[in-house]
Amino acid sequence: MKISYNSPLVLNFSLACIVVSVLNFLTRTNGLNGILDPISSLGGSFSFGNITDYLSLFLYPLNHANPAHLLGNLSFILLLGPILEEKYGKRKLAQAVLLTIIATAILNILLFSSGIIGASGIVFTFIILVSITNSQANSIPLTFIIIFFLYVGKEVYAGFSDDQISQFGHIMGGIVGAIYGFAMNRKTIT
Repeated sequence: MKISYNSPLVLNFSLACIVVSVLNFLTRTNGLNGILDPISSLGGSFSFGNITDYLSLFLYPLNHANPAHLLGNLSFILLLGPILEEKYGKRKLAQAVLLTIIATAILNILLFSSGIIGASGIVFTFIILVSITNSQANSIPLTFIIIFFLYVGKEVYAGFSDDQISQFGHIMGGIVGAIYGFAMNRKTIT
């Protein structure tokens, strides 16, 4: 038996998260940023004249606060991602990931003064997408309703605490997953 690179999009994204996060973990010392933090941390504001702000719009999901944050996100991404990549293909799944990244980044800049890092929004997109992978025409799976209210509801409730976690990013991931998932399934069914 040989090892297969069964899910290129998910595996490449996961490897990029590991490289960026580990480089930052190893170089964050005495209150200083990690070597890649400037381009992989989305600040609470955006400067149109700053190239690093443009890079951080797309690279913030690769950076994580600590090993537990990285491992938690990668556990879900590596568990759910291959299922989704097989169902929808890497192109459509990449579109869902990019939509989540961009929508979360832009709305975070417009609505909040705090920055964000991490792939948690993508995790929530994957959770919601998996819950609707077997939906039928003109129906909403009960599993989707339960999962949506469990995961997104928990984040709305947790949003009232000051815990340095972007519940907004999680909620946006869930919303993007729901909208994109139903749109993809509708095109597939009809």
